Amino acid sequence: MPNVIFVVLPDLETCQGVLRAWQAVGVPTGTILDSMGLHELKQQGRDDLPLFPSMRNLLAHETPQRTLFAVVGDEVDIDKVIAASEKVVGSFDAPNSGILFVMPVTHVRGLRRKK
Repeated sequence: MPNVIFVVLPDLETCQGVLRAWQAVGVPTGTILDSMGLHELKQQGRDDLPLFPSMRNLLAHETPQRTLFAVVGDEVDIDKVIAASEKVVGSFDAPNSGILFVMPVTHVRGLRRKK
């Protein structure tokens, strides 16, 4: 079954390193998005958070964190991807290191397998 791997990191430089590490263990591609958690918005003094804040509202403040994700097929060893990520980031259990999680994908179209 395909999976989607997510890593949320505090800076672009680390995110690019994780993407390179993923490619080294067989992840063919990934996507990097700017993102911001509710904790960061509250730290900026915003207590009027809308249920669905617009991207403009989110990005109008400080440089956001980065979210890297990739949908991978069965041929990718998830444990190797996690280990490769931790070689770049260190332990995700450390404060302010980021977060990594994996979710199963029940349906996918357009996933191209490595040949």
